[in-house]
Amino acid sequence: MRAGIGRRSLQYLFAYLFVLVALYPIVLMVSSSVKTNAEIFTSPLALPKTFSLDTYRKLWEVVPFADFLMNSVVVSVTSVLLITVTSAMAAFYLARFSYRWTGLLYFFFLLGLMIPIKLGIVPLFLLMKKLGLLNSLWSLILIYTASGIPISVFILTGFFRTLPVELEEAARIDGCNHFQVFWRVLLPLIRPALGTVVIINFIHAWNDFFFPLIFIQDEALKTIPVGMMVLFGEYETDWSLLFAGLTLSALPMIAVFLMASRQFMEGLTAGAVK
Repeated sequence: MRAGIGRRSLQYLFAYLFVLVALYPIVLMVSSSVKTNAEIFTSPLALPKTFSLDTYRKLWEVVPFADFLMNSVVVSVTSVLLITVTSAMAAFYLARFSYRWTGLLYFFFLLGLMIPIKLGIVPLFLLMKKLGLLNSLWSLILIYTASGIPISVFILTGFFRTLPVELEEAARIDGCNHFQVFWRVLLPLIRPALGTVVIINFIHAWNDFFFPLIFIQDEALKTIPVGMMVLFGEYETDWSLLFAGLTLSALPMIAVFLMASRQFMEGLTAGAVK
């Protein structure tokens, strides 16, 4: 029994150490956001000597951070909604309907996991130019949706296949059609997978720097990762403003994870216990 208690204490010790290591960069980022540049360079690991929110107020005055924030929210939320809806319907079809082309169609989605979308940046740029979507948020939304559907279909198809077919049969006996079976019966049962899909794709769209840099030129349409680049000067950088922007940009991701964390954890552990 003592051996079991000692093993459990050791596990908790490692868990607490891991939490401290994981949270320390966040604490350092937040504390640096309320420091001056001189404090950041002289005592980067120490807590701030004085607490002031002047840096955050200055951030909104120096750069159009409100525009950057709104653009990131619009792109990320719209992309996640499109990915979730289309992927859920495609996964339901692949998991529950068996035709000659079903396996080929599933392999087509899996190709999206094997081929990096950045390899097609030149054709994508020409496509967006012909569609008139350059320097538009819709170019980012469509690209994030296309790049997020393969992994989402892969995750959701696996979850749909674990659900018993008897549930659908009982629903059809009660008069439900295919869409009602999908919407009312099966979709509520795959909330863990939906939470996983939402978190993965939201973080990808929110943090992406590459595609906004290529497709967006207008300052008012830039997202946070690209917009914050204006804080990097040629000869000097206001690091306190930069850390303040990073802190504010991290808040939506933390909020999304907290809202969907339960479903996300259930999605990760699904199948571990039969």
